[in-house]
Amino acid sequence: MKIIDKSDDAFLKLLKKIIHFCLKVLGLLMILVIIFGVIDVGWTLYQRLISPPGFILTIGDMLATFGAFMVVLIAIEIFQNIIMYLRDDVIHVKIVLATALMAIARKVIILDYDELAPLYIFATGAVLVATGITYYLVFKLPEKIHEE
Repeated sequence: MKIIDKSDDAFLKLLKKIIHFCLKVLGLLMILVIIFGVIDVGWTLYQRLISPPGFILTIGDMLATFGAFMVVLIAIEIFQNIIMYLRDDVIHVKIVLATALMAIARKVIILDYDELAPLYIFATGAVLVATGITYYLVFKLPEKIHEE
């Protein structure tokens, strides 16, 4: 049995304070990313709408706009992860999984299936299925166990 002395305890507290400071800085930086991301979504939409023929969005335009929206939503999810970690001092697996699913969904939405190798598409699908199963196991399975 190892005994932790007071100097180790003080050192660990210092490390924890440094980590919390870094998380606060990351939170501030993520707010900037979100703000600039929203500006980019607006700019992208504006450019798509003014390009000929005016005020018409093609499927490609909509996919590019959806991709820009999803990036901002993913940034907001990551910000939520940072806030939850600062508040609870623990990584919330459910939020991380939800963020991962959103990121994969964004990838699936913006993929150009004509330009990609079938193996890449298959691998993306496998990641989506694996993450979906993990999400189910973490979210739904505990509910079903408690119901029984």
